[in-house]
Amino acid sequence: MKTITILGATGSIGTSTLDLVEREPDRFEVVALTANSDVAGLSAAARRTGAKFAAIGDAALLGELRAALAGTGTEAGAGEGAVAEAASMGADWTMAAIVGAAGLRPTMRALEGGGTVALANKESLVCAGAVMTQAARRHGATLLPVDSEHNAIFQCYDHDAPERISRVILTASGGPFRTWTTEEMRSVPPERAVQHPNWSMGAKISIDSATLMNKGLELIEAHHLFPIGAERFEVLVHPQSVVHSMVEYVDGSVLAQLGTPDMRTPIAHTLAWPDRMETPCARLDLAKVGRLDFEAPDLGRFPALGLALAALKAGGARPAVLNAANEVAVAAFLGKRLGFLDIAAIVQEVLDDIDPPAPESLDDVFTVDALARAAAARRMERLAA
Repeated sequence: MKTITILGATGSIGTSTLDLVEREPDRFEVVALTANSDVAGLSAAARRTGAKFAAIGDAALLGELRAALAGTGTEAGAGEGAVAEAASMGADWTMAAIVGAAGLRPTMRALEGGGTVALANKESLVCAGAVMTQAARRHGATLLPVDSEHNAIFQCYDHDAPERISRVILTASGGPFRTWTTEEMRSVPPERAVQHPNWSMGAKISIDSATLMNKGLELIEAHHLFPIGAERFEVLVHPQSVVHSMVEYVDGSVLAQLGTPDMRTPIAHTLAWPDRMETPCARLDLAKVGRLDFEAPDLGRFPALGLALAALKAGGARPAVLNAANEVAVAAFLGKRLGFLDIAAIVQEVLDDIDPPAPESLDDVFTVDALARAAAARRMERLAA
């Protein structure tokens, strides 16, 4: 049996992973599960799967988690150290799905274990790409991408001869405001912005998709996963979300991975890799889809993508600054303390305000992250004044 740890078990990716794992109990054994604050969801998942260890990120919830797991045989832990312990339990396969910079340390601990890490926490590579990939090589760990775009590239990419590749094209749905004017987006509320037209996702990634920052972060992540040079990556808006990404070769051939917009497909690919496994996902009916549309992204209406492209080309600490400022701005927008168009504006101002040296360790990454968050907070205070 393949042993499994799920970091972020109660989020969208985590629950999709559990759905697949629980369909084949004779194939997978759950070692550890973690969540940030959802005691009910975490304890229920631990009970269903017979997990050996469950860790809640909020240390104040340890007593509640222990009570919820009483009599199950599942050990309970709480706090940052417990989440790191869960990541270090030596599972064959670890899903890294903790959202944001909070997922950096647990992901690193999983890589240090030398197993397979299915990466759904894009911030790990956006903020600490070189640090993470070097750790994977040093410890003999295997990194498999879970994001639908990166997983599509992985399936189409010639890993033995990357010099044969001329372009990698990431597709983007365009989000819920693809056809909206800048003025129409100015007063959009969070409740509308989280309504993605194709995918069911968490609030933060839904907002990033609406601004196209998510596609920018994915470009940076792709650069670390598939190191063929930043200039060979492009973004193409594809509103149907059927073609998940494409790889163009020097002879003009373009390979694409297609499928219905269901995250269980790329998760299953990483769970079974290098094999395949059955999923309950709806099968693609191209006749029913009828047409596939593509268009260039509009960087004027969606400046966040342009900011990410510039950060990718600049390298160093710029992607980490971009990510931290964006996390702060998105949280403020979700809390109705910031307008939708202000998200990219705040990120731009922080990038203009600070330019720390390139991080060489995970501690350096957290230093950059803290500087950028403080700068974003200052900018928002001035905006509110």
